[in-house]
Amino acid sequence: MNKVLVTGATGFTGGKVAERLVQDGHDVVAFVRSNSDTKKLHELGVECRTVDIRDANDVSRNFTDVKKVFHIAAAYRSEHADHGEFRAVNVDATRNLLNAAQEAVVERFVHCSTVGVQGEIEDPPASEDYRFKPGDHYQQSKLDGELLALDYFRSGLPVSVVRPVGIYGPGDTRFLKLFRPIQRGRFVMIGKGDVLYHMTYIDDLVEGFILAGERPEALGEVFTIGGPEYTTIRELVDAIANVLGRRPPRLRVPFQPVYWASVVCDYLCRAVNISPPLYPRRVEFFELDRAFSTEKAQQLLGYRPKTGLPEGLARTAAWYKDEGLI
Repeated sequence: MNKVLVTGATGFTGGKVAERLVQDGHDVVAFVRSNSDTKKLHELGVECRTVDIRDANDVSRNFTDVKKVFHIAAAYRSEHADHGEFRAVNVDATRNLLNAAQEAVVERFVHCSTVGVQGEIEDPPASEDYRFKPGDHYQQSKLDGELLALDYFRSGLPVSVVRPVGIYGPGDTRFLKLFRPIQRGRFVMIGKGDVLYHMTYIDDLVEGFILAGERPEALGEVFTIGGPEYTTIRELVDAIANVLGRRPPRLRVPFQPVYWASVVCDYLCRAVNISPPLYPRRVEFFELDRAFSTEKAQQLLGYRPKTGLPEGLARTAAWYKDEGLI
């Protein structure tokens, strides 16, 4: 029986992709870690195989009946993470899966990259062919993984690449760092708030993955999948305040002093091997433009993001409240 393999299915994005594939009538198999919580996947009817994707032999042994792959698993960036782990998961494990897919003669291999490979966007919005400028070890490893996948396409593997933009929605907690202080009336803008940021509601992203896995036009191509609009950080904060029923926050501090404080904090915490409460990457959120064009996905894939920012933020806020997170 031909199955669709999803890596990273116990995570937010991978789980939603697996759920959509099941809804569409596919037999889905997930490669999971031995300590993963697979209850929801089992409830969906997903076959879970315990596989260490960093182990080429383990991948090969378990790559049976697979005809399509959505490779979403990644070592996600966190401060002071093991740089070797980034490469082991985001590059070496990707190679293991590509090799197995090539051996199995799969119909499609959809690789999940990130717009982070382009770093700060100096002339927004950026298209897929905008220059590379990874800003940390995580982004560099994702770039290397993306280029590796495209190398396999040139050797005959039917590959397509998706670069998600700012993923959010019910089930994800990464944007609690904005919702929670705004809800509590404690949000302070760092800098002027005039830089651009782009978000993608999870359902739109999943649709982008599905299209990249089905459309013949996707072969050998890279697609940025983003929401229908991007905003300034100030506009984003005000929109979140609006769905929370709070006054838009107006407290602001200059960027440079906070940035240099984050550099010092990061250095001192590294010295004693603890996770820093403040670090440069978090502060740079308020200073770097990150807005992207989805025109290529719209033209080649027929991608049409359906969830506008106000609706997506409202759904996310409702889930946070239901879960007692805000």
